[in-house]
Amino acid sequence: MNAIVKTITPGSPAAKKKIAPGDALCKINGETITDVLDYEFQSYDSRLKLEFTCPDGKIKLIELRKPEGADLGIEFETYLMDNERNCENKCIFCFIDQLPKGMRKTLYYKDDDVRLSFLQGNYVTLTNLSHKDVERIIKLRISPINVSVHTLDPELRSYMLGGERGGTGIDTLKKLANAGITLNCQIVCCPGINDGWELSKTIEGFIELGSGIKSVSVVPVGLTKHRQGLTELQTFTKELALQTTQQVEHYGEKCLKSRGSRVFFCADELYMMAELELPANDFYEDYPQLENGVGMMRLFITEFEEALNECRMQNAECRINGRREPKRECTLHNAVQDEQLSPCSKVSLVTGVLAQPYLIKLLNTAAKKYDTINGEVYAIENKFFGESVTVSGLITGGDMIEQLKGKHLGAKLLVPQNMLRHGEDVFLDDVTVKDVSEALGINIRVVKQDGADLVCAILGQ
Repeated sequence: MNAIVKTITPGSPAAKKKIAPGDALCKINGETITDVLDYEFQSYDSRLKLEFTCPDGKIKLIELRKPEGADLGIEFETYLMDNERNCENKCIFCFIDQLPKGMRKTLYYKDDDVRLSFLQGNYVTLTNLSHKDVERIIKLRISPINVSVHTLDPELRSYMLGGERGGTGIDTLKKLANAGITLNCQIVCCPGINDGWELSKTIEGFIELGSGIKSVSVVPVGLTKHRQGLTELQTFTKELALQTTQQVEHYGEKCLKSRGSRVFFCADELYMMAELELPANDFYEDYPQLENGVGMMRLFITEFEEALNECRMQNAECRINGRREPKRECTLHNAVQDEQLSPCSKVSLVTGVLAQPYLIKLLNTAAKKYDTINGEVYAIENKFFGESVTVSGLITGGDMIEQLKGKHLGAKLLVPQNMLRHGEDVFLDDVTVKDVSEALGINIRVVKQDGADLVCAILGQ
């Protein structure tokens, strides 16, 4: 029993009842609660009858009313209210298998839990679901689910996932799609294995599955230098990246005409590898796979440009009849903007190799509007994972210190938040922001994954 009450939120519906830490939730309206999915589904109604088992073994019955869909206000000792399901596949491209030894243990854990896919957006393979699990997903209308598919060929998928269950997962995918469960799918594209003609067959198979497939992202395989004993894989070349983006866009255009949505999108990395301009903002529709790196840079650029224009417009309003009015509060993160910025010292930005040209362009755009801006973008080569890893989110603090040591960085170093562990100030190699700051002798400003926040940071807000 993992549905044990940890705390009760003050003022919540549960706080008005005699529910105490240590009580174990057993049933809601007569339905057994086995995990968080049951809890979320059964607690939605406005009138509830809760059954708890107290620490002394006694049964406690609680009746309460609340607005439909409102949270009860109960925090349980485990988030899933059940044991987490780990991944038992041996994917030939698994990034975790390519990590060097000696990193923190949590980085080596592989989850493959469909509940986390629904609740947190994790990608799962569907290879560890029983018939009962699938029927429950359909019954509870658990949707959307994010699925790592890679190919719809059962034999090829079994090879790529390292086991026979890879092929059976396709049957589960089709059953969910036909039952109306919304699916966001991912294809990790490996040159010579599931690209080219195989990629076209996979895309056409997705199209046949109909509207249950909401979106599909095509992501280039990521390879580190720590692949000893693993399947030999090829990296993407500029030419192959160009071919793949054109191929995916072709099917996207067909779906746009037939369904009103492109459905198929390439990750930003492929456009960057091909040295192409990123598609326009409306190309990405409602950004269905933003967290998978699809349209992330385009959205960041859009936010940056809009924020810069907003600042410019508000600053212009501060001048009336040639007289400067008092500074006014800006809607942009409540920052105070001023048309005539005081001359600022140089600021430096760090990023991965792929994103450097795009950030340089943004910095130049800002400099044209504010001649006080003086900045430089440094691309950090990834020595820790290997130079074929070029995204900013995998830059380590150690590489940053080594490559920026002795450089004139100015008054402030801007570091993107995606380089850090979620909610903390620690890089992947356990070096902290403070460590980097002290080693380089510079103040560090962590910039959110938000173009507007970069504008604030550059303008000194």
